Amino acid sequence: MENIKLANPGPLGLMGFGMTTVLLNIHNAGFFPAVTAIVSMGIFYGGIAQVIAGILEFRKGNTFGTTAFTSYGFFWIALVGIWYLPTSAATAATDKTFVGIFLALWGIFTAFMFIGTLKANKGIQFVFGSLTILFALLAIGNICNMPGLIQIAGFEGIICGASAIYLAMAELLNEQYGRTILPIGAPKK
Repeated sequence: MENIKLANPGPLGLMGFGMTTVLLNIHNAGFFPAVTAIVSMGIFYGGIAQVIAGILEFRKGNTFGTTAFTSYGFFWIALVGIWYLPTSAATAATDKTFVGIFLALWGIFTAFMFIGTLKANKGIQFVFGSLTILFALLAIGNICNMPGLIQIAGFEGIICGASAIYLAMAELLNEQYGRTILPIGAPKK
């Protein structure tokens, strides 16, 4: 069988996650209302592109990448569903407390994924560490009806999303040039 080099799907998945996270958290921080750009990004780039990246990670044999990208891709699609399925006569809107529980479950999942990054580079550790904090802030803010905490979470989420964008571009440029252009911190041995 022929040896085929597969492309790294990480930058695609990280960009889908990062850009969508930044857009949503610009809203959470209070700069803009929820707009179609966030919803579209949630479905297509945060959602579908990450699922594609996860499937490609599967092909490479990367269980962590497969789990992360497909899970967070479907997270974005589910979140858009929570926002828009209530427009159907068949479904009721989800109250803030239950949205908080939804976010708390994702926070627990993310905390375990963060543990999985401890043998990886510092860049991915920062992304998952800051995402764990983001989910905790959003969960508490929704469960306790604390709009101020959700706004603080928005600023933290912008940092989280920006870190994923940086990591995506570091992986892409470092591979493209065959040397470190943007440092990501060496993995632990």
